[in-house]
Order: sequence, then C-alpha cells, then structure tokens
Amino acid sequence: MIKEELIDWIKNKEEFFSDMAKDIWNHPQVAYEEEYASNLQKQVLQEAGFDIRENVGGAQTAFVAEYGSGKPVIGILGEFDALPGLSQAVSTNREEIISGGPGHGCGHNLLGTAGVEAVIAMSEAMKTSEINGTIRYYGCPAEEVLSGKTFMAREGVFNDLDCALTWHPGVANFVVNMSMQAMVSVEYQFKGITAHAAGAPHAGRSALDAVELMNVGANYMREHVLDGSRIHYVITNGGLAPNIVPDQASVWYYLRATTKEQVDSMFNRLEKIAQGAALMTETKVEHQVKAYAYNVLPNDTLNKVMLKNMEGVSFSFNQDELNFAEKLVATVDNEVVEMSKKQFGIELEDLLPTDKNHFKHLKGQCIGGSTDVGDVSWITPVGQIMTTCAPVGVQPHSWQATASYGSSIGLKGMHLAAKSMALTLFDLLTDTNLIDVAREEFVKETAGKKYEAAIPDDLRPPSLKSMKELVRM
Repeated sequence: MIKEELIDWIKNKEEFFSDMAKDIWNHPQVAYEEEYASNLQKQVLQEAGFDIRENVGGAQTAFVAEYGSGKPVIGILGEFDALPGLSQAVSTNREEIISGGPGHGCGHNLLGTAGVEAVIAMSEAMKTSEINGTIRYYGCPAEEVLSGKTFMAREGVFNDLDCALTWHPGVANFVVNMSMQAMVSVEYQFKGITAHAAGAPHAGRSALDAVELMNVGANYMREHVLDGSRIHYVITNGGLAPNIVPDQASVWYYLRATTKEQVDSMFNRLEKIAQGAALMTETKVEHQVKAYAYNVLPNDTLNKVMLKNMEGVSFSFNQDELNFAEKLVATVDNEVVEMSKKQFGIELEDLLPTDKNHFKHLKGQCIGGSTDVGDVSWITPVGQIMTTCAPVGVQPHSWQATASYGSSIGLKGMHLAAKSMALTLFDLLTDTNLIDVAREEFVKETAGKKYEAAIPDDLRPPSLKSMKELVRM
C-alpha cells in the first residue's frame, strides 16, 4: 500500500469513524469514568487485530493497543474524557441535553477517535506491504485533570517508544511548535477546633481563617513570580454554618509556569505560605498533590513531517457549515472573537481556516494552559498538530465548543488529523532516518535530563467505583 492508497482507505472508512466519534460525543464521561469510550475503542482495535493491554498505570480506563513487531516503535496518544457541566446539543443556541451534565467541550471525542483511525489505517498498510515495526495506540484517560498520562508514564509504558504523535482539535491547522506550561494541582486541608462563633469564639481555631490567610499570602506572591506564571484556586470546603467556627476547611490550587523547575519553586513557596497560615491560626495543615505535569517539549523534526503530510490532504467546508459557524460565533462576545483572531500573533481572517500553517514565529514560546502530553514529551520525541474543528472565536471548554465538536465541522477536522498522522506513521516506518534526526533533537533539547514522574509515589488514580460513589454523593 502506498500513501495514496492509505488516504483512500481512510476516506472509505470516514463514515465508520465519524459514527464512532459521535457515539463517544453522545456518551460523555469525565476523568477516570470513561468506560464507554475506552471499551468502544478497545473493541474496535481488537477487531482490527491489535493486542490490548488494560488497566495501564492503575487507571481502569487506560489501555495500550499494539500492532506489529520489532523496531521502530511509534505511539499515537489518544484521549477521551469529557468536561463537567458542558452538556450541549449540536445547536447554535444553548441547549443542554442533560441539565448540568458533562459534554465534550475540548473535543476529546474527536482526539481519541482520530488516533484509532490513524493506527488502524496504518495496520492495513502493514498487512499489504513489507513495512516493519510496531505501532501503538495509547488510550489515555483524565487529560482534563492532567494526570492520566502521568500515571501511565510512571509505569514506564512510553519508555521504549522511538517517538510519538498526537493532535488536538482547534480553530486552525498548524503544528504545535510552542510549549505549554508545567502545572501542579494540589489541595490543602486545614484542621482546627470548633466552637460557638458568638458564645465562645476564644475556644475555637478556625480552619477557614487559615484558608483565607493562605489565599492572601498566595495573592501577594503573584507580584513575585516570573512573567506568564499563573496561580488559580477555589475554596473546596469553607465550613458548615456561620455560627460554628469551622474545624475543617480546604483550598485547591493550580500553579503553572514555563518549566517544571519554576513550578517546583512556586510550590515550595506556597507550602511555606500554608505553614505560615497554620501557625497564625494555631491550626494544622496537610496537602495532597492531585497532578503534576511537565511543560511540553516540541520536536521540530516530527512537526515538519506532520505539516508536510497535512499540507498534502485536501480540506474544505461547505456553505451549511459556514452558516452554522457564523451563527455559533454570534453567541460569543465580539471582543473575545476579535482577540481570538489574533491569538497566534497573526490575523486569522477566515471563520473556518482551511490553510495549513507552521507559525514559525511561535517556536520557543510558551502558551497558557497545560497538558499531560508534556510528561510524554520528556520521555520520547513527540510531534503534534492542531486542526480546524471549531470556528475562530469559539473558546475551548465552552458550550459552543461542545456543539462544534459534535458537528460535521469537528468531524472534518478529525479526519484531517487522522490522515496527517497516518501518513506520518508511514513516513517514519519507511524512513527511520527521520526518527534518528528527531531523537538527536530530543537528546539536545533535554540536555541529559532524565524524566521522573513528579506525582508522589503513593498517589494512585481514583477507581471507577470511588468516582461513581462521589457522583452519587
């Protein structure tokens, strides 16, 4: 099978994989609960001749599907978790399917399906041609809480990869040659002493006071962190009633920065602030790290191969899709839309961009947001693209994004990604010199730094049972 035949195979199977993506979109499940998507993908891959390894990294919805044997070993990273509160119909009006329910507002119904589409297409080429090597699809849960791939990485499932590829739904077609921020997710629990807030306030030691003092300290710290760093928090427990001095209170923080080392420094300082708050209020404090993701390390060699293949794939939208996009964007604040047009440092004129960009001016920059793809990128070279799956102006993690990712607009972007990744798999398996160059770049960029999972050794993924019990509560 040559590359043209590979593309023809995918075109003939587009309806099947579109149905698969829509099926996952219709059954959204949040982090570590993605039974439906995980089982569906495993079934389809197993029927295509892939060997399946389940419960990877201790996560019940994580799996690895493998086809072929020997070197090189190339992975495709897939995701399938939804977001809470983003249930939405494919509509240009706010229409929840389930009130308060989850929805695919980040397009992971497309992300994982395109990966399955690409590896199965490549396996068909390997069956009919003398192409050697091993291809893997990684079913990665819980990207939205930035820990699924970290648990998998700690188990070493990426260690023998020669390289990996991935993608993400977006509002333009380009290679991701910029970094994303490292991030730690940590919750602090304070314990004090209850008392009558009016009759005996002197007998109480308020855990809520400690949380608020900690937040004050963290807010003063904002002035003394590197540009681009971020500090977010929510109070997850503020007590039970105003007339009871709270003996329990908690606050959940995200700390982000350009590199993991910078996050480490911020985390150390925040820990001192928490201890100071406990000292001032005569309370006790503990913390639990929930996730700890590395910054993304782009690989220019792989990105150039992916861009070249993406450029060779035809891509367009019809008038109905343009009309849907116009109506959807009309529901977004115009100021936000105008800023979105310039988010990549150049003016995006088309509502649904179809051209392919390198965005060379973004190379070496770090953009806001984080992903556990960063952990994998410090283990093996990772190439990544984004494709147009929503109109310019639609923000990720919004109901408008859910609507778009369930529409034909999202599906077309998904097939562009699948074709680009399949063609890149073909190139890497038939010209291993490309992998050698990618690995040389990787060795240079990592500068001898060995990956070590930043999450605590005793931290385990939540079980499906515990997540379901939490939902019932």
